[in-house]
Amino acid sequence: MITILHNPRCSKSREGLALLENSGKEFEVIKYLDEPISEEKLKTIISLLKIEPIQLVRKNEAIWKSDFKGKSLTNAQILKAMITHPKLIERPIVINGKNATIGRPPQNILDII
Repeated sequence: MITILHNPRCSKSREGLALLENSGKEFEVIKYLDEPISEEKLKTIISLLKIEPIQLVRKNEAIWKSDFKGKSLTNAQILKAMITHPKLIERPIVINGKNATIGRPPQNILDII
């Protein structure tokens, strides 16, 4: 089953969702701002993306700039920041089995569906 971590207020996330809708494949939508992601789930997603936690952070968000920018943070602290402030999580994220991608640009999604 394909899963998209989606924020309806984000244009790139809406574009990613449209790509999935047009693919004709079944998928599940998780509105991660409404349904918080557990630390274990976030670790799994980062592992599937094959990135470091900092690479999943939206560094232009106000909360990042005010509370975290310029600080030397461990991966655990970065994970905690994303769990506490899910707006910090880059979007959309699409997961298909053992493959995952950040839909920026949204065409990245086509590579895994």
